[in-house]
Amino acid sequence: MGAGKTTVGEEVARRTGRPFVDTDTVIEARHGPIADLFERGESEFRRLETEVVEEALGRAEPSVIALGGGAYEAARSDRSLPILLDVDVETAWKRSRGSDRPLAQNETRFRECFAQRDYRSLAHGVADDADGVLLAALGIRIGGGRADGDVLLVDARMREHKTFSLDHTIPVHEKSLAEAWRIWSELRLGRGGTIVAYGGGTTTDLAGFVAATYMRGVRWIALPTTLVGQVDAAIGGKTAVDLPEGKNLVGAFHYPDHVVIDPGELATLPEGERRNGMAEVVKTGLLAGRPLWELSEAKMIRACAAFKASVCLADPYEQKGRREILNLGHTFGHALEAASDYELAHGEAVALGLTAALRLSGLGMADVLDVHPVRVDRERAWQALQRDKKARNGKIRLVLLEELGKPVVREADPVEARTALDELITD
Repeated sequence: MGAGKTTVGEEVARRTGRPFVDTDTVIEARHGPIADLFERGESEFRRLETEVVEEALGRAEPSVIALGGGAYEAARSDRSLPILLDVDVETAWKRSRGSDRPLAQNETRFRECFAQRDYRSLAHGVADDADGVLLAALGIRIGGGRADGDVLLVDARMREHKTFSLDHTIPVHEKSLAEAWRIWSELRLGRGGTIVAYGGGTTTDLAGFVAATYMRGVRWIALPTTLVGQVDAAIGGKTAVDLPEGKNLVGAFHYPDHVVIDPGELATLPEGERRNGMAEVVKTGLLAGRPLWELSEAKMIRACAAFKASVCLADPYEQKGRREILNLGHTFGHALEAASDYELAHGEAVALGLTAALRLSGLGMADVLDVHPVRVDRERAWQALQRDKKARNGKIRLVLLEELGKPVVREADPVEARTALDELITD
């Protein structure tokens, strides 16, 4: 008690589109004031509490549940993902004293109870705010740390100038089926093994795909080393390889056990790669309705990763349509990339795509997106745009913004879409 579970829980539920269940509120609505229930005996209250938790966990639709302080044993279930909203005893007592909470009437008893409850042994993760809960729910750790595994798949360029603690390292050269085949053949890993991926989007995408398919699925951990990876690409369980016919055509959803994000890895990132990442940061800020690009680097990365986590928790396997919003600007961007034979940098393509999406949304962000038209084949770009994966029955669908922070997916007028695309291209 006193950790702020209700406030944070409501925010997490809002951002993930899940129902919110506050066990204390449900019990009081059904059985009357908790103080009165305690007078009849704490054991009866705990029985009612367990009943409410079991009911919430048994629903088909997953919920965000704020547990009463004594209900942590009831949450021991393979259907739950317990997150400890951390608070020190001094703060908890300060917030709880003077209330009608039965266990906050005596400070000595309160402190004893706090010391006795072993919350950390149960928790999947520890957080101190809504962003922290979202990150912990997907096993995302900001600030680095150890990543224990059996096999390390590492960007081939990094292997040449860095020493790794794992003896079994396999360099990654490209994101292709041939490369996946080579790695499958080299792996010496049992079903209980773990693959660690260290590198940019090519490495984490390929490693996740290999992990999803080897032995029908083994655990993996992502250590993204690029800004794109840390704010977007390594989060959300999408894994894939490219085919000659297009990017990411063969893949699977296979969530990593952990995503270990160390902003320090970006110290030597080339400027071009940083620009690629900043395009994704701007996209995320537009979707969130906050100028995330104005934050310090560490805070910016944390906020972007938490937003991506919230969208993925709302739509884990791209079945509800929520994840489509992450394609803001990408419909145009992917078309430009394809028309350039993928010589155009991904970040530049996305930034141009965001410019088009903002124009069609009636919004201007010229001060944020410093882009210039590019020279690609107009017809190839238009044909690629019409093949976008969001198209339905031959109709182009675009992610636009009703206003900052309010994305919407709409069927596009072909003339307007073609005009917006043409404005991104120079002769």
